[in-house]
Amino acid sequence: MGSSAAPVPGAPPASARRNGRRRGLGSLLTGLLLTLVLVGCSAAAAGLNSFQSPDGRYAFLYPTGWTRVQVSDGPQVVFHDLINSDETLSLVVSEVTPERDLSQLGSAVEVGETLRRSVISPEGSGRDAELVEAREREQGGHTYFDLEYRVHLADRDRHELATVVVDRGRLYTFAASTNEARWTKVKDLFGVVIGSFTLQI
Repeated sequence: MGSSAAPVPGAPPASARRNGRRRGLGSLLTGLLLTLVLVGCSAAAAGLNSFQSPDGRYAFLYPTGWTRVQVSDGPQVVFHDLINSDETLSLVVSEVTPERDLSQLGSAVEVGETLRRSVISPEGSGRDAELVEAREREQGGHTYFDLEYRVHLADRDRHELATVVVDRGRLYTFAASTNEARWTKVKDLFGVVIGSFTLQI
């Protein structure tokens, strides 16, 4: 004759124990998911280093694994990728009338076209550039123009993102460039880098 186990006095019912195990498993899964998200965010942040000018005027982020290159008679700051050496990050600082702000230089499209003609593909350079997108944004009390270009050379095509801002008589042009074949792989990273340029003082 079979017998069934008698319930232990004071013990919770079997259904309560099952619900408790489910809640415990749910908490464990939630904690694991949160850990994975945090690790992913940390990994993304770890892929960028910060740079600040010696005078503290500006700062930006640049990809880990890139190194600074000293140039003469060119951009104030240049970084390039050690592996893909034709991927570059540059900052050009030009003088403008101290009283002028970015809006006085024109709209985002007008400034983008001016840079295209005078800097990116001036006459006789052998480059043909196309302004793909131009937009305006406000950050830290300053107006920025974010610009995207497709650049055609004799032997290859390139893609470039840039941001332009004016502050106290200085025009800052911060740009990241890569070959067209790698554009889809780095465009999000370049967007973060270009958007990180900030004026500090």
